[in-house]
Amino acid sequence: MSYHDRNALRNNTMRRSIAALAARLMAEDGISDYRFAKRKAARQLGVPETEALPNNAEIEAELRAYQAIYQEDEQRERLLEMRRTAVEVMRLLDPFRPYLTGAVLDGTAGRFADIDLEAFPDNSKEVEIFLLNQGIRFEQNEPRRGGAETPECVLTFDCNEFPVRLSLFEPDAERAQKRRNGRPAERARLALVESMLEVPDK
Repeated sequence: MSYHDRNALRNNTMRRSIAALAARLMAEDGISDYRFAKRKAARQLGVPETEALPNNAEIEAELRAYQAIYQEDEQRERLLEMRRTAVEVMRLLDPFRPYLTGAVLDGTAGRFADIDLEAFPDNSKEVEIFLLNQGIRFEQNEPRRGGAETPECVLTFDCNEFPVRLSLFEPDAERAQKRRNGRPAERARLALVESMLEVPDK
């Protein structure tokens, strides 16, 4: 085996090790940020960040595998309850035509995942006033900066003991195609999420 082949094999092995550890950190420690998880995993393994790190899709594949082996029953039941709660909140927010996105939609939601919702109201204050009128106490959080995909504001609150993260964008942003884990991000309206309650392990 040539030096180049040995080096490529070593790099591939290390990428898989980092991806597997990052997935375990996400599943067990509640880390939701793929970038943070892979960097923490690399540090724990003593790998410089200058090395080739796994991409988000590789980590997601390892996360699904870890959950299937070590958390199957727990994760399936939790995912079903989170989707039921998502439906409850989406029905409440129906005037604003919310979408479900993130880990609860794609099925990777772990023990500490948020229910990620998105809405594109004419005015974000309308949503805040609506929630207050419904007696829902929420916190307004500073959005993570990300260019055109940055929401106007993020409202967080609890429902059925699950954390809900509602990102409010300008109406024009609804047509933008966001990306998650290197792929186009999925979004689902209420009817699709309701249909998932019959297939909790989707």
